[in-house]
Amino acid sequence: MRDDSLTIVPSGLFRWTADAVRAGLQFPPPPLDVQDLHAISLQKGARVTEAAVLVPLVNRESGVQILLTQRTEHLRDHGGQVSFPGGRVEAGDASREATALREMQEEIGLGADCVTLLGRLPGYEIPSGFRITPVVGWIEPPFAVAPDPFEVADIFEAPLDYFLDPANYQRREYHFRGRHRHYLAIPWQGRYIWGATAGMLYSLCRLLSKNSSAMSAQ
Repeated sequence: MRDDSLTIVPSGLFRWTADAVRAGLQFPPPPLDVQDLHAISLQKGARVTEAAVLVPLVNRESGVQILLTQRTEHLRDHGGQVSFPGGRVEAGDASREATALREMQEEIGLGADCVTLLGRLPGYEIPSGFRITPVVGWIEPPFAVAPDPFEVADIFEAPLDYFLDPANYQRREYHFRGRHRHYLAIPWQGRYIWGATAGMLYSLCRLLSKNSSAMSAQ
């Protein structure tokens, strides 16, 4: 395995609000670094499964938090991993936002009326054929969650500023059954966030940390 440091200007002490996040998501994403080998594009003609996740930002007095889930160990897909609420697009979903909100309610029992949608992150594709649309939402406390015990082992929050600090990300790679893969990881308080979830958090980092200084100067 290999670790490399990332080179992005961190967000500093910028205080995020819903309007600031919404504005930051309107900027074009900065170019990927040449070392960002985790970012792939599915080959033309590949079988693609469309999916969407909600990236929930919780407005706590101590600062904005990101809500994450720990999947149950027995799940066939990504069992035990840290993830965002989300899943496959279904035929009745009117939009990727509708998918993300439906999956959020199914997984953690939080209704769409608790969420203000702020925008999307760039789509994220993974080798298994999923094309994921990350939808960013803003949640004002108080609210109650009711996790689905079949899918969700735990729900926790972590500070947004932690994920906007590029020094916290690690680039890693592995060899498994003849395959060579690159991925990002971001440990936090004994939890190991990696793969697609870390990659989407990195997209959020690249967008918001790049633009926070410009917005704070306005």
